Amino acid sequence: MKRVVMVGLGSTGVAMVKSLLHRSDVQIVGAADRNPATTGVDLGVVIGESETGVIVVDDPAALPSADLAIVATTSDLNQVTHTLIPLLERSYNVLSICEELAYPWSSHPEVARQLDDTAKAHGVTVLGSGANPGVLMDTLPLLLTVLTQRVDRVVIRRRTNMSRYGAILSKFGLGLTPGEFADAQASGSVVGHYGFEQAISSLASGLDWSLDSIEVGQVTPAVVSETVRLGEHVTVEPGQIAAVTHSARGLVDGRAVIDLEIMFGFFDPSDSVTAGDDYLIEGSDQVIELASSVGFESFLSTIAAAVNAAPAVVEARPGLLSMGDLPVRALASKGALQRAEVAL
Repeated sequence: MKRVVMVGLGSTGVAMVKSLLHRSDVQIVGAADRNPATTGVDLGVVIGESETGVIVVDDPAALPSADLAIVATTSDLNQVTHTLIPLLERSYNVLSICEELAYPWSSHPEVARQLDDTAKAHGVTVLGSGANPGVLMDTLPLLLTVLTQRVDRVVIRRRTNMSRYGAILSKFGLGLTPGEFADAQASGSVVGHYGFEQAISSLASGLDWSLDSIEVGQVTPAVVSETVRLGEHVTVEPGQIAAVTHSARGLVDGRAVIDLEIMFGFFDPSDSVTAGDDYLIEGSDQVIELASSVGFESFLSTIAAAVNAAPAVVEARPGLLSMGDLPVRALASKGALQRAEVAL
């Protein structure tokens, strides 16, 4: 059984803890969170379940030894590195849902090298996991390209439900009026999706493509709500932005060979668009299409991707890895290991 500690108990971290507590192959032995309301409280109480005997501390340095540390704090790699390095130096294997950690070799080469060197020096692994990046716009399309001998272009369009998220919604500007959105974007607080550059770089690397550049566009409002839309942590009122669009492209000779776009939103039956995902891989011998009429639920998919990858990280070779470096069988769902049905 793998011993696990959790760092960060926001909505995503709590959902991950709930899932891990029901698995027979892991045991949570520690948890850390900066929120004063959780410090000194039993982890089970924090997540609304029965007591576990694990008391939440406010500093990861106070965590007990374990096989794996799971970090669910921030999307900014430069910030999260200050948490990751000390954990690696204590010989934890580390899994983080920081989007920029998914494949930082192109976007953050110095940080990537530091993490890789530190992990190898201590014989442990560090991995960025999650739905996107991690699976949906990099590892999954890369796997689909196995069906064609040469890929000419990859196009992905996602429309994803964000109603289960909490604090992360602020970076998209959901719940703001158009005027508030413009001001927030100008001040730099609305930035959209973290991880486009990492997903494109990971996919291009897997295809042995050398891109000339990666262009990440500005996040733009897509739907202003005319109704009240209830999320688990945020309510979107009439006149507020209920959906935004963000896109990025990987270019070769001025042509977009990787073309990604995501609409993040609180969707309503009255909208002209609904949640869904569409994949197009243009190959030299055939065109591969994959579509989901309901879409891959981002919150649940992120939890599943991280939880399913957790044991694999402990068994993986030392260094900084991406999801595409791990065997498919090691990442596959291990639902048979759940002790009981999990409600996230």
